Formats: sequence, structure tokens, C-alpha cells
Amino acid sequence: MSAAEEPAVRTRALLDGARYLNLATVSESGEPWVATLQYAWLGGPLRLVFGSSDGSRHGRDISATPRVSGSLFVAGKGDGLDVGAVDGAQFTGVCTELDGDALDQYHAFFYEALFPDERERARWMLPQTSLRAPADHRLYLVEVERWWLVDTRTWEHDRIDRRREVDLDELTRA
Repeated sequence: MSAAEEPAVRTRALLDGARYLNLATVSESGEPWVATLQYAWLGGPLRLVFGSSDGSRHGRDISATPRVSGSLFVAGKGDGLDVGAVDGAQFTGVCTELDGDALDQYHAFFYEALFPDERERARWMLPQTSLRAPADHRLYLVEVERWWLVDTRTWEHDRIDRRREVDLDELTRA
């Protein structure tokens, strides 16, 4: 396995390269929903942070049922299908609204990751008071429990789209 194929290397490239994740939630009554969200990530253990409204459908779902799943992907540019230029991952985890000390811990990190340019960050960064009840906005944290990478090694031969689960401890050690 080349260094580029190693799960930790691929995971880092994916998390850095994909700007959005698709987050699947389920309501208290069992209705599924998927939202596309901009995110920031942290390793050791793998966590994803995103902002949204607590009144959004996925925000209400998370409040009722914190188990989530999701995916993210990057695709190569150009014409045709270049299987080697496409990569993706799927995950499951638990999502919680950040408040108190947890909001203090992740607030600056989230905005610095999304807006590395200080002027852009100043333009878009919400103060912590705008991320606490009774305000409408929140930051959420997904603690990833399982992680799968797209496995395209045999796709050209059998056209079966497979996933390969990655040991999260392997990602933490890398």
C-alpha cells in the first residue's frame, strides 16, 4: 500500500479537501433528513464541528435523536470518470449541541478553520452570545464512532462500489 493509499493519509486529505459534509438525521417520529453543512474537523479522536440553527430540521432531529451518519467526498476535475481522482468517506456518530465550556473550547477553532483569513473571519464570526439559547444559532459537535473510506480497488473490474472500515485508533495514531 502506497503512502497515499494509507487510511490515515486519505482521511486527512479528504477532511481537508471536502468543504462540506452531508449529515443524515432522523426525527423522533422516524422521518429521515439529510443536510449539507460546512464543517471543521479535529483528530485524536475524530470530531466534526458545524454551525446551524437549532430550529432547522436537522437541529430539531439532533435534539431528539443524537445518532447521526454522514458522508463527504472530493471529485477530480475534468471530463470523464477518473476513479483515482474521486475519494470519499462515510461515518456514524453522536451529535450534540455545544454549550457552556464546550462552546468556549470549540468556538474560535471552528471559525479559524472555516475562515483562515482574519478579515473574512471577522465578517462572518458570530459571538458566543449568538450561539447560546435563546439565540437561534448553535455550534454542533459530531463525535465520530465509525469511519469508512471508499474502496475503488476493484471497481474497474466488477463495478461494485465498496467501503472499507477504518479503525479509528489507526487514525488517532497517525
